Amino acid sequence: MVFDVYDRTLRPLFNEKVLCGLGRDLSSTGRLNADGVSLARESLQRFTELAEAMGVGRTDLLATAAVRDAEDGPDFVAEIERICGCPVKVLNGVEEGRLAATGVIAGLPAATGVVGDLGGGSLELVEVRDGEPGRSSTLPLGPFRLIELCGRDVSAMRREVDQQLACVDWIEEKAAESGQRVFFPVGGAWRNLARLHIALRDYPLHVIHGYRMRRADVEDIEGVIGRLGPSSLSGIKGITRRRQETLPAAAVVLARVLKALRCKNIVFSAYGLREGHVFEALPPEEQARDPLMAAAEEMAENGSRFGGMSDQLFAWTTPLFPKEEPAQQRLRRASCLLSDIAWREHADYRATQALQRILYFPFSGIDHGERVFLAYAAYTRYGGSDGTDEIDRFLTLLSNGAAGRARILGLAQRLAYQVSGATGAVLEQCALSFDRARKLTLRLPSKGVAATGGAVERRLQALGDALDAAEVIFEG
Repeated sequence: MVFDVYDRTLRPLFNEKVLCGLGRDLSSTGRLNADGVSLARESLQRFTELAEAMGVGRTDLLATAAVRDAEDGPDFVAEIERICGCPVKVLNGVEEGRLAATGVIAGLPAATGVVGDLGGGSLELVEVRDGEPGRSSTLPLGPFRLIELCGRDVSAMRREVDQQLACVDWIEEKAAESGQRVFFPVGGAWRNLARLHIALRDYPLHVIHGYRMRRADVEDIEGVIGRLGPSSLSGIKGITRRRQETLPAAAVVLARVLKALRCKNIVFSAYGLREGHVFEALPPEEQARDPLMAAAEEMAENGSRFGGMSDQLFAWTTPLFPKEEPAQQRLRRASCLLSDIAWREHADYRATQALQRILYFPFSGIDHGERVFLAYAAYTRYGGSDGTDEIDRFLTLLSNGAAGRARILGLAQRLAYQVSGATGAVLEQCALSFDRARKLTLRLPSKGVAATGGAVERRLQALGDALDAAEVIFEG
């Protein structure tokens, strides 16, 4: 993975994965898989040449469970260092778990629960609380090792996983904690379980980061995988042939971990060890930044006209949300930053382009409902129509209250851009108010710099309708 620069957005420029299977047969042979070594050697040499061609300024090579556990791991490391021309850091289990947990925290800053990172050779479990990693354990429960030990016997897999989990002294304590415990799965095998569940549900938003499942869903997936043949699994986008091989074991491990933790809630993270490694290298002031706001600010800086007017737009819309909670205010501020991202598009397609861009942009720090909120507000700001499949299938992920707030926000932004000509200096001269009597009033300056006329009146009335205003007044 090639990251653009070291900042809070953790923005990837390039991402390619080759599944080598270094840990295949490791338990019986004690050595790295020969075919995997050959494929890894070729792939890493190519990646090194690509990095040089891209002008990458810093290259870090990290090795995990298979390399650290194999008797020929040091020889492999020496060969890779010779080929790539830079040192390889072989992570121990604690380091691997900490970086995976840090990656989850980088993408979900308030994460509280347990992070599980499932690689080919090991499972790392790490406590997290309010964005800080805690106790951790490493277990030899990677799918390759589990398949090698148990074959395709699911019952044997379950017994082996349960025995290994029973050795982790803090799991029982964690399971006994009160409150809603959340498990954060990390790793390609588990992300493929999420892809499978999304496909089976016909879920509208095909984004792994922030996707939620329940423990009962995982138990159902175990059975589904057993019934689906390779041809059915291969038809699901993102599930490769090599991943199909490890899916049954990955499902067993996830189900047994959830059972041991007595955890009913799962939130998937697209961030893991690599993002954790980059995040740890950031200066403290960058680490402390809100990842959503960092990405929205960058998009506004690169995409807005006339210097942008997000601050003025935030102030302009504030009277419409008198009982706003902090989390809602954060989304409104982000929405104001994103309100001018589609101005370059053809006028007939701006709403669709804004919707799609926000729905599928690699934001972190938000869940799916918050992502849809931002997308719906932008869609409305650009005049998108409700009552179409283009938007309605996503609105099922919002509560009625959230959908209403997003629509009001989008309509207010649409009105603001009409009266101001997309300039903050003009918008500052305009005033929008909504009082306790539910009277919506728009006041424009008398000197004529702000737009007037039928378009303004129509957009004001549409906002009044969304607010269920008792009266709409236009003074301009």
